[in-house]
Amino acid sequence: MLLNFIDRVGELNPQLFRELKGRFKPFNILIAMGSSLILQLIVFLFQLREFPDENYYIKATYCTLGAGYEKQEQALYQQQNVLTQRIESYRQIPLTDNTIIPQLQAQLQQVQNELSSLQHYLSKNICPLDKIDWQLWWRDHWEYTFLAFSVIFVFTLLVGGTYLLISDLAKEEQRGTLNFIRLSPQTETSLLTGKIIGVPSLIYLFVLTAIPLHFWAGHSAQIASSHIFSYYAVLVASCIFFYSAALIFGLISRWFSSFQPWLGSGAVLVFLFMTMTMVSSYGEFNNPLTWIRFFSPWDITNYLFPNLFRSYRDSSIEKLQFFYLPIGQNLITLVGFQLVNYGICSYGIWQAMKRCFRNADSTILSKGQSYLFIAFTQVMFLGLTIPAVDNKYDVGMIFLIALFNFTLVLALTIVLSPHRQTIQDWARYRHQNHRDKSLLQDLVFGEKSPAIVAIVINLLIATTPIIIWILFSPNNFYDDNIDKNKVLLAMVLSFSLMLIYATIAQLMLLMKNPKRYIWAVGTIGVAMFLPSIILLVADINPSENPALWLFSTFPWAAIEHAGTTTIFMALLADFTVVALLNWQLNRKIKVLGESATKALLAGR
Repeated sequence: MLLNFIDRVGELNPQLFRELKGRFKPFNILIAMGSSLILQLIVFLFQLREFPDENYYIKATYCTLGAGYEKQEQALYQQQNVLTQRIESYRQIPLTDNTIIPQLQAQLQQVQNELSSLQHYLSKNICPLDKIDWQLWWRDHWEYTFLAFSVIFVFTLLVGGTYLLISDLAKEEQRGTLNFIRLSPQTETSLLTGKIIGVPSLIYLFVLTAIPLHFWAGHSAQIASSHIFSYYAVLVASCIFFYSAALIFGLISRWFSSFQPWLGSGAVLVFLFMTMTMVSSYGEFNNPLTWIRFFSPWDITNYLFPNLFRSYRDSSIEKLQFFYLPIGQNLITLVGFQLVNYGICSYGIWQAMKRCFRNADSTILSKGQSYLFIAFTQVMFLGLTIPAVDNKYDVGMIFLIALFNFTLVLALTIVLSPHRQTIQDWARYRHQNHRDKSLLQDLVFGEKSPAIVAIVINLLIATTPIIIWILFSPNNFYDDNIDKNKVLLAMVLSFSLMLIYATIAQLMLLMKNPKRYIWAVGTIGVAMFLPSIILLVADINPSENPALWLFSTFPWAAIEHAGTTTIFMALLADFTVVALLNWQLNRKIKVLGESATKALLAGR
């Protein structure tokens, strides 16, 4: 039956047939299902270690007699505290009757003896088996089993599946079979879907074998079926997202070689642990970090099953708003928001995969796609952040969004900037290949043109909403009393710095060195961090010497202490550097665009 199923799959998706045929062997199937059954038995028996027996004490959780004795114990504790306070108060005042304190001490001693006797009785006496709440015990037992498998599924699918996918791509690359797959007449969607479904197929089998017990445990723990199926939907969506990200990471990180799978799966493992810690500590929602948390399934899982991370505080996810829409107050809107977020991001990753699967030298995103990507991030950042300010404009929120935008645009600078040969072809043959396009259109949307104009557009998309936010804010920010005009100037300073880094990156990518991407990243890293490190080592304080800090990557540290004239001078210097770098870039592009004969005659 299994072979017939695989043959039918082969007719629909040959790549999936190839993956399943190589993995669905009897021994592998036996190992996957056997290990799943053994794990189920271990989890079930592990929960049975607390099974009430003839040594189950009265004070234990599920003994129904314990509640009555607990009330007696609390009453005795209360009497003890009252008597102790009365004795202490009488000792502070002169008394005409000297027998009052001894009488109170005798009463206190009697209460203490009763309390000691009660505690001794509770610690020595066993709860009768007919006084144990078996129904509650079994409900909690099934809930523990259900929650244990809910956590195991997340780590097994996301970490294990990510490792297998990246490892499979690395092996295909080493064997040279990945190029044959690229030459296949199948569509990119068919090939990549076959990878995502086929490579982790044994992990799917491992999890599917445990699903019946997981669902039965949830049903026995009186967990609503709608919550269980919502968990399954979020788990499937998270697998699609992380597996898609794993595939594109495997396609663009070939230089890591055999270290690829460990790096990718390790990053997923660290991310899951970090977001699990955030959920356990119940950090506040409605800030720029909230969107990052929605890439992890823990918040929704904790919302669906509140006992997953036990805490005495309520989760603040119920207060979550998106542009003031209360999406956290309803199961459908919250789960729907998570699924839509996964869906949009997975779709974007698939578009990037289709670009670089057939042609490994192409950029991950086109310029048009980068504009949509930045616009989407701004919608998410602002939609989740604005409800938290409550008509008070926090400069910390603006700074955090600006920092995220700075990081995103910096990554896009490396992603969008074409290398030397691409620029050379564009400069030499643009007048032949793009007669119907103006130079501006080519710089904005062209695949092979320099990325400086595209970076400027992305910066405008990223900074315009924040600038509008600042303009409509009060005169000063309520927490730091910072003039909003200085905050605007700091945004422009950051804008100019990003243009400097983008131009440096494009210049470094025009090198003949085969490791020019490493040189570009290294040079930008030095330009970003070296000035700040030098200022810190030299013990130059932003409050005392703000002018120097305005030329670093962190002008925000000095913006409060710098004068307006000083800030304008820094802006003038930055834009002068941008102009000089772009003049050098244009000169290099013209040289690259010269014909071989002209370059030879010119002595180059």
